[in-house]
Amino acid sequence: MANLLITGGAGFIGSHTCLVLLEAGHQLIVIDNFINSSPESLKRVEKLAGTQNHLTLIKGDICIESDVERAFAVAHTSNALSYSSIDAVIHFAGLKSVSESRIHPLYYWDVNVNGSHTLLKVMAAHGCRTIVFSSSATIYGYPRQTPTPEDASIAPINPYGHTKATVEQLLADLAGSESGWRIARLRYFNPVGAHPSGLIGEDPRGIPNNLFPLITQVAAGRRSHLKIFGRDWPTSDGTGIRDYIHVMDLAEGHYTTLKVLLDEKPQMLTLNLGSGVGISVLEMISTFETTCNQKVPYQFTARRFGDAPKTIADASLAQARLGWATKRDLIEICRDGWAWQQANPYGYDS
Repeated sequence: MANLLITGGAGFIGSHTCLVLLEAGHQLIVIDNFINSSPESLKRVEKLAGTQNHLTLIKGDICIESDVERAFAVAHTSNALSYSSIDAVIHFAGLKSVSESRIHPLYYWDVNVNGSHTLLKVMAAHGCRTIVFSSSATIYGYPRQTPTPEDASIAPINPYGHTKATVEQLLADLAGSESGWRIARLRYFNPVGAHPSGLIGEDPRGIPNNLFPLITQVAAGRRSHLKIFGRDWPTSDGTGIRDYIHVMDLAEGHYTTLKVLLDEKPQMLTLNLGSGVGISVLEMISTFETTCNQKVPYQFTARRFGDAPKTIADASLAQARLGWATKRDLIEICRDGWAWQQANPYGYDS
């Protein structure tokens, strides 16, 4: 059992990971400013975790050093258990919209880069040298090779991707500057789905940036139709292909990564987390319609700037190093994501 600090733990991936960690017996301190998340998600995580729940929530901002210090200083006693120190950090906190990052690059650099710098500075001061960082396949830009391995060129094409690549470099510099650091840089592809209970799931603010929540909102009648950006991509059906990973598989990937870091000697792991399977936009719509018995009206529109025709993970290294691979297929993604949408038509504000 470890004492863990989870930044951004109320978000989509963070909340599902918190549940997996609680079920494994870990004690959690979560810091979140709720800019793009809701504290309701963690209330539901606590409900799902039941008697295994040992979670303390701090409303705070990783860009503010005193807030991060509060997370390290907090003392929580419950069932004769206490947080004496932080053994490791899982770092989810940050901004994640590609389109918004083009409009507000300074904001993205401040939160994603300066916030990470502040977190690492406080960690070092407290002797905590284990961190799992939430990175992104966006750093590959237009991949020259698919499936894309971890040693592919880092060539981001938007400010969001640049911030993720910069934090990755910061972590590499830190690992090279002094011994004792245990670091994992996890590059996600396309997290989707929800917990099968329907209690926690993805709750995007405003218009979603990603395909799957748009599909579920159209099916629920919140939007009239889905826009498909481009029908002339060099793919089998002319629509873009992506690698979709069930959020529970992703959460379990974090748990397994953390275990390896804590059990093995200091090192830096850089791993893709994806299914290794490419699904086109039309394939995703068709599978959703068949699985959930719902129609999803769509219209084709022009290609969107910055989109690549195909992004698929080469996740073989994660399987070799962690013994981890995705277990849930596209049907489960659709079923669980639709159950969340039905139970929570307006997300956590329902």
